[in-house]
Amino acid sequence: MKKIIVITGASSGMGREFVDQIVKNDMSMDEIWLIARRESVLKGISEQYKEKTFRILALDLEQEASWLRYEEALKSERPKIMLLINAAGYGVIGQTREIDVHSQTGMIRLNCEALEAITQISIPYMKRGSRIIQLASASAFLPQPDFNVYAASKAFVVHYSRALARELKKDGISVTTVCPGPVQTEFFERAEVLKKSPGYKKYFRASKEKVVKKALRDAKKKKEVSVYGISMKAMRLAAKMIPHKLLLKGLYER
Repeated sequence: MKKIIVITGASSGMGREFVDQIVKNDMSMDEIWLIARRESVLKGISEQYKEKTFRILALDLEQEASWLRYEEALKSERPKIMLLINAAGYGVIGQTREIDVHSQTGMIRLNCEALEAITQISIPYMKRGSRIIQLASASAFLPQPDFNVYAASKAFVVHYSRALARELKKDGISVTTVCPGPVQTEFFERAEVLKKSPGYKKYFRASKEKVVKKALRDAKKKKEVSVYGISMKAMRLAAKMIPHKLLLKGLYER
């Protein structure tokens, strides 16, 4: 049975960093399946790492037809998925009245619905020892004015994935939800089209290399949640202990 790794959002940002580190760590797999919209970029990745075998799936995961194409590919190959990384997603910063409806619903479609669909379609091809890594965000810990749909979508990822981790534990399949703070990637090129992030957030931006390295390490340890950095761990604790109304007043009312 062919052993594979599946990575969504593989063409850029955190997804691309997962590809790089997995290849450099020489994880023993028969194939790495790369999923993203930009086929040319995925082909470039496969050409960069000629020592590995890749399968390229140029799919727009906002479209349900793409989920079905992924499902058909699995039915055809019948592989064993050793690692699934759901890294596809985007956010847009701005007030609700400023952002078009398609962008808002698209975030929910990609960040929530597609992540759930790809996960559920993949599970029948996983065995004991398989792992799932879900990309959420520290924004899930607290409602985020001017980032409300994105933060809410990532809260869904956290709750869904933590519950799934308990369901799959008896099968020996682990689920790790990654909740980074701001990470220095291409994410902000799209997120900040309408409005810049609050100034204080730039001081907390982490390197994607360190976040991904920790995520892979925590997944290997079968941790349910991976949070990089003292500041984001402190935010998570504060969001548990302090009423959100007070936190929102302190962070957003000036």
